[in-house]
Amino acid sequence: MKTMLKLAVMAYGATLATSAWCKDDPAAGAKLYSANCTACHGADRAGMPGAFPALTDIGKRLDAAEIKDKIRKGGGLMPPFPQLSQQEIDDIASYLAK
Repeated sequence: MKTMLKLAVMAYGATLATSAWCKDDPAAGAKLYSANCTACHGADRAGMPGAFPALTDIGKRLDAAEIKDKIRKGGGLMPPFPQLSQQEIDDIASYLAK
């Protein structure tokens, strides 16, 4: 019984630790945006009218899941970014939502 309780406590602790490590990080997202997105959308996220949309208010047009899906899969002129991890995509989406 004590062994089961210890295992349960350890599993719960690991779950909490994992969720703490995986929080979205807008600062990391800003760096990733700079490295992956500025060539088309600009450092100020203003885009280029007619070619690349502004991302300044993307959170008002798309929800978080749609933003992440667009980063992952691309669409239109935007290429997919399969080299980014889920955490990196989450961080970029968090930065864009600011």
